[in-house]
Amino acid sequence: MTVRVWVNGELVGDRGSISALDHGVTVGDGVFETCKVENNEVFARERHHDRLDNSLKGLGLPPADRDRLDEGIAAVLSEPLEFGRVRYSVTAGPGPLGSDRDDTEATYIVLAGSVPRPPRTTAITTVPWTRNENSAVVGLKTTSYAENVVALAYAKERGGSEAIFANTRGELCEGTGSNIFVVVDGDVLTPPTDSGLLPGITRDLAILAAREEGITVKEVALPLAILQTADEVFITSSTRDVQAVSRVDERNMDAPGPVTARVADAFRARAATLA
Repeated sequence: MTVRVWVNGELVGDRGSISALDHGVTVGDGVFETCKVENNEVFARERHHDRLDNSLKGLGLPPADRDRLDEGIAAVLSEPLEFGRVRYSVTAGPGPLGSDRDDTEATYIVLAGSVPRPPRTTAITTVPWTRNENSAVVGLKTTSYAENVVALAYAKERGGSEAIFANTRGELCEGTGSNIFVVVDGDVLTPPTDSGLLPGITRDLAILAAREEGITVKEVALPLAILQTADEVFITSSTRDVQAVSRVDERNMDAPGPVTARVADAFRARAATLA
Protein backbone atom coordinates (compact mmCIF):
# COMPACT_ATOMS: atom_id res chain seq x y z
CA MET A 1 0.00 0.00 0.00
CA THR A 2 1.25 3.47 -0.83
CA VAL A 3 1.50 6.03 1.96
CA ARG A 4 -1.60 8.18 2.29
CA VAL A 5 -0.93 11.87 2.86
CA TRP A 6 -3.20 14.58 4.28
CA VAL A 7 -2.03 18.17 4.77
CA ASN A 8 -4.06 21.04 6.25
CA GLY A 9 -7.44 19.58 5.36
CA GLU A 10 -6.72 17.91 2.04
CA LEU A 11 -5.65 14.46 0.86
CA VAL A 12 -2.71 15.27 -1.40
CA GLY A 13 -1.07 12.00 -2.42
CA ASP A 14 2.60 12.34 -3.33
CA ARG A 15 2.41 15.78 -4.95
CA GLY A 16 3.82 18.96 -3.44
CA SER A 17 1.89 19.80 -0.33
CA ILE A 18 3.76 22.18 2.02
CA SER A 19 5.72 25.38 1.58
CA ALA A 20 9.48 25.12 1.01
CA LEU A 21 9.71 27.80 3.71
CA ASP A 22 7.93 25.67 6.31
CA HIS A 23 9.97 25.72 9.51
CA GLY A 24 9.53 21.97 9.79
CA VAL A 25 11.57 21.68 6.58
CA THR A 26 14.12 24.48 7.01
CA VAL A 27 15.08 23.97 10.67
CA GLY A 28 13.11 20.95 11.92
CA ASP A 29 10.80 23.14 14.00
CA GLY A 30 7.97 20.74 14.65
CA VAL A 31 6.80 17.69 16.56
CA PHE A 32 5.22 14.38 15.64
CA GLU A 33 3.65 11.18 16.91
CA THR A 34 3.50 7.67 15.48
CA CYS A 35 0.58 5.41 16.44
CA LYS A 36 -0.01 1.75 15.76
CA VAL A 37 -3.06 0.99 13.64
CA GLU A 38 -4.68 -2.42 13.89
CA ASN A 39 -7.90 -3.27 12.07
CA ASN A 40 -8.18 0.44 11.27
CA GLU A 41 -8.18 1.41 14.97
CA VAL A 42 -5.58 3.89 16.25
CA PHE A 43 -4.02 2.59 19.45
CA ALA A 44 -3.87 4.91 22.49
CA ARG A 45 -4.80 7.96 20.40
CA GLU A 46 -5.48 10.33 23.31
CA ARG A 47 -2.22 9.39 25.03
CA HIS A 48 -0.38 10.24 21.81
CA HIS A 49 -2.29 13.54 21.49
CA ASP A 50 -1.32 14.40 25.07
CA ARG A 51 2.35 13.72 24.38
CA LEU A 52 2.21 15.77 21.18
CA ASP A 53 0.90 18.74 23.16
CA ASN A 54 3.69 18.29 25.70
CA SER A 55 6.24 18.39 22.87
CA LEU A 56 4.60 21.50 21.38
CA LYS A 57 4.70 23.20 24.78
CA GLY A 58 8.39 22.33 25.10
CA LEU A 59 9.07 24.09 21.78
CA GLY A 60 7.03 27.12 22.83
CA LEU A 61 4.20 26.37 20.39
CA PRO A 62 0.45 26.32 21.17
CA PRO A 63 -1.46 23.07 21.70
CA ALA A 64 -2.64 21.18 18.65
CA ASP A 65 -6.16 21.43 17.27
CA ARG A 66 -7.22 17.87 18.08
CA ASP A 67 -10.32 18.03 15.91
CA ARG A 68 -8.11 18.87 12.96
CA LEU A 69 -5.73 16.01 13.74
CA ASP A 70 -8.63 13.59 14.04
CA GLU A 71 -10.02 14.85 10.73
CA GLY A 72 -6.69 14.01 9.10
CA ILE A 73 -6.51 10.61 10.75
CA ALA A 74 -10.02 9.77 9.55
CA ALA A 75 -9.10 10.85 6.03
CA VAL A 76 -5.98 8.67 5.76
CA LEU A 77 -7.84 5.72 7.27
CA SER A 78 -10.89 6.05 5.00
CA GLU A 79 -9.49 3.01 3.21
CA PRO A 80 -9.18 0.31 5.91
CA LEU A 81 -5.70 -0.52 7.18
CA GLU A 82 -5.24 -4.00 8.67
CA PHE A 83 -1.88 -3.28 10.34
CA GLY A 84 0.32 -0.25 10.05
CA ARG A 85 0.95 3.16 11.48
CA VAL A 86 -0.34 6.69 11.44
CA ARG A 87 2.21 9.45 11.77
CA TYR A 88 1.05 13.00 12.37
CA SER A 89 3.14 16.15 12.59
CA VAL A 90 2.53 19.73 13.62
CA THR A 91 5.13 22.30 12.56
CA ALA A 92 5.53 26.00 13.31
CA GLY A 93 4.43 26.76 9.75
CA PRO A 94 6.20 28.94 7.18
CA GLY A 95 9.02 31.02 8.63
CA PRO A 96 12.37 32.69 8.02
CA LEU A 97 15.38 30.76 6.76
CA GLY A 98 16.97 31.00 10.20
CA SER A 99 15.81 29.94 13.65
CA ASP A 100 13.48 32.90 14.25
CA ARG A 101 9.75 32.26 13.82
CA ASP A 102 7.09 34.25 12.04
CA ASP A 103 3.59 34.59 13.48
CA THR A 104 2.05 32.08 11.09
CA GLU A 105 -0.45 29.25 11.33
CA ALA A 106 0.83 25.77 12.13
CA THR A 107 1.11 23.10 9.44
CA TYR A 108 -0.76 19.83 10.06
CA ILE A 109 0.43 16.67 8.31
CA VAL A 110 -1.05 13.17 8.72
CA LEU A 111 0.36 10.06 7.03
CA ALA A 112 -0.71 6.41 7.08
CA GLY A 113 0.85 3.27 5.69
CA SER A 114 1.15 -0.44 6.30
CA VAL A 115 4.17 -1.96 8.01
CA PRO A 116 5.18 -5.61 8.50
CA ARG A 117 4.23 -7.13 11.82
CA PRO A 118 7.30 -7.23 14.04
CA PRO A 119 9.13 -10.54 14.58
CA ARG A 120 9.01 -12.05 18.05
CA THR A 121 12.68 -11.27 18.69
CA THR A 122 15.25 -8.83 17.36
CA ALA A 123 18.91 -7.77 17.50
CA ILE A 124 20.10 -4.41 18.82
CA THR A 125 23.36 -2.52 18.46
CA THR A 126 24.92 -0.01 20.84
CA VAL A 127 26.25 3.11 19.14
CA PRO A 128 29.23 5.37 19.90
CA TRP A 129 27.11 8.53 20.21
CA THR A 130 25.21 9.76 23.26
CA ARG A 131 21.89 11.29 24.16
CA ASN A 132 22.18 14.66 25.91
CA GLU A 133 20.09 14.47 29.06
CA ASN A 134 20.57 18.26 29.45
CA SER A 135 19.30 19.16 25.97
CA ALA A 136 16.76 21.94 25.51
CA VAL A 137 14.51 19.41 23.75
CA VAL A 138 15.03 16.42 26.02
CA GLY A 139 11.87 14.32 26.29
CA LEU A 140 10.27 15.98 23.25
CA LYS A 141 9.39 14.13 20.05
CA THR A 142 10.63 16.66 17.51
CA THR A 143 11.01 16.36 13.76
CA SER A 144 14.79 16.89 14.06
CA TYR A 145 15.67 13.21 13.62
CA ALA A 146 19.00 13.23 11.75
CA GLU A 147 20.83 11.88 14.81
CA ASN A 148 18.54 8.86 14.81
CA VAL A 149 18.97 8.32 11.06
CA VAL A 150 22.76 8.13 11.43
CA ALA A 151 22.57 5.85 14.47
CA LEU A 152 20.06 3.46 12.92
CA ALA A 153 22.13 3.15 9.74
CA TYR A 154 25.13 2.27 11.94
CA ALA A 155 23.11 -0.42 13.73
CA LYS A 156 21.74 -1.93 10.52
CA GLU A 157 25.23 -2.18 9.03
CA ARG A 158 26.03 -4.41 12.02
CA GLY A 159 22.91 -6.56 11.85
CA GLY A 160 20.76 -4.73 14.37
CA SER A 161 17.21 -3.51 13.85
CA GLU A 162 17.60 -0.81 16.49
CA ALA A 163 20.39 1.44 17.78
CA ILE A 164 20.80 1.91 21.52
CA PHE A 165 22.23 5.09 23.07
CA ALA A 166 23.90 5.81 26.38
CA ASN A 167 23.61 9.33 27.75
CA THR A 168 26.50 11.70 28.50
CA ARG A 169 26.93 10.07 31.94
CA GLY A 170 27.49 6.66 30.33
CA GLU A 171 24.10 5.38 31.46
CA LEU A 172 21.75 3.26 29.38
CA CYS A 173 19.19 5.57 27.78
CA GLU A 174 17.03 4.52 24.79
CA GLY A 175 16.82 3.48 21.16
CA THR A 176 16.19 5.66 18.14
CA GLY A 177 12.49 4.89 18.34
CA SER A 178 12.16 2.58 21.32
CA ASN A 179 12.62 2.28 25.05
CA ILE A 180 14.79 -0.42 26.57
CA PHE A 181 14.38 -2.77 29.53
CA VAL A 182 16.59 -5.40 31.14
CA VAL A 183 15.77 -8.25 33.50
CA VAL A 184 18.14 -8.95 36.39
CA ASP A 185 17.36 -11.63 39.00
CA GLY A 186 13.69 -11.58 38.04
CA ASP A 187 13.24 -7.81 38.30
CA VAL A 188 12.56 -5.58 35.30
CA LEU A 189 14.81 -2.52 35.21
CA THR A 190 14.54 0.44 32.85
CA PRO A 191 16.17 3.89 32.67
CA PRO A 192 14.29 6.72 34.40
CA THR A 193 13.00 9.75 32.51
CA ASP A 194 15.86 11.94 33.79
CA SER A 195 18.29 9.78 31.81
CA GLY A 196 17.30 11.80 28.73
CA LEU A 197 14.89 9.33 27.14
CA LEU A 198 11.59 10.03 25.41
CA PRO A 199 8.87 8.47 27.59
CA GLY A 200 7.17 6.05 25.23
CA ILE A 201 3.45 5.37 25.28
CA THR A 202 4.13 1.62 25.05
CA ARG A 203 6.85 1.94 27.72
CA ASP A 204 4.41 3.47 30.18
CA LEU A 205 1.66 0.96 29.45
CA ALA A 206 4.07 -1.99 29.68
CA ILE A 207 5.30 -0.79 33.08
CA LEU A 208 1.73 -0.39 34.32
CA ALA A 209 0.64 -3.78 32.98
CA ALA A 210 3.67 -5.58 34.42
CA ARG A 211 3.16 -4.08 37.88
CA GLU A 212 -0.51 -5.08 37.81
CA GLU A 213 0.66 -8.65 37.19
CA GLY A 214 2.93 -8.53 40.23
CA ILE A 215 6.17 -8.12 38.26
CA THR A 216 8.67 -5.81 39.94
CA VAL A 217 9.60 -2.91 37.65
CA LYS A 218 12.19 -0.36 38.76
CA GLU A 219 13.11 2.87 36.96
CA VAL A 220 16.78 3.23 37.86
CA ALA A 221 20.01 4.55 36.36
CA LEU A 222 21.88 1.68 34.69
CA PRO A 223 25.34 1.42 33.13
CA LEU A 224 25.36 0.74 29.39
CA ALA A 225 27.36 -2.40 30.19
CA ILE A 226 24.28 -3.94 31.84
CA LEU A 227 23.32 -5.08 28.33
CA GLN A 228 26.23 -7.52 28.40
CA THR A 229 25.25 -9.17 31.69
CA ALA A 230 21.45 -8.88 32.01
CA ASP A 231 19.44 -12.11 32.07
CA GLU A 232 16.97 -10.75 29.50
CA VAL A 233 16.59 -7.63 27.36
CA PHE A 234 13.54 -6.27 25.59
CA ILE A 235 12.47 -3.09 23.85
CA THR A 236 9.12 -1.36 23.46
CA SER A 237 7.64 0.94 20.83
CA SER A 238 4.35 1.72 19.14
CA THR A 239 4.76 -0.84 16.35
CA ARG A 240 7.01 -3.35 18.16
CA ASP A 241 4.86 -3.57 21.32
CA VAL A 242 7.05 -5.61 23.73
CA GLN A 243 9.82 -7.22 21.67
CA ALA A 244 12.41 -9.62 23.09
CA VAL A 245 16.07 -9.07 22.22
CA SER A 246 18.01 -12.13 21.06
CA ARG A 247 21.32 -10.38 20.34
CA VAL A 248 23.06 -7.34 21.81
CA ASP A 249 26.09 -6.43 19.68
CA GLU A 250 27.99 -9.73 19.58
CA ARG A 251 26.20 -11.28 22.57
CA ASN A 252 23.55 -13.89 21.70
CA MET A 253 20.72 -14.48 24.16
CA ASP A 254 17.88 -16.97 24.54
CA ALA A 255 14.73 -14.99 23.84
CA PRO A 256 12.09 -14.36 24.80
CA GLY A 257 12.98 -15.08 28.39
CA PRO A 258 10.29 -15.96 30.93
CA VAL A 259 9.95 -12.49 32.44
CA THR A 260 9.85 -10.80 29.03
CA ALA A 261 7.12 -13.23 27.97
CA ARG A 262 5.09 -12.35 31.07
CA VAL A 263 5.44 -8.63 30.41
CA ALA A 264 4.44 -9.11 26.76
CA ASP A 265 1.35 -11.09 27.78
CA ALA A 266 0.41 -8.48 30.39
CA PHE A 267 0.80 -5.68 27.86
CA ARG A 268 -1.36 -7.45 25.29
CA ALA A 269 -4.10 -7.96 27.85
CA ARG A 270 -4.07 -4.29 28.87
CA ALA A 271 -3.79 -3.07 25.28
CA ALA A 272 -6.95 -4.96 24.40
CA THR A 273 -8.88 -2.70 26.77
CA LEU A 274 -7.66 0.56 25.22
CA ALA A 275 -9.05 2.40 22.22
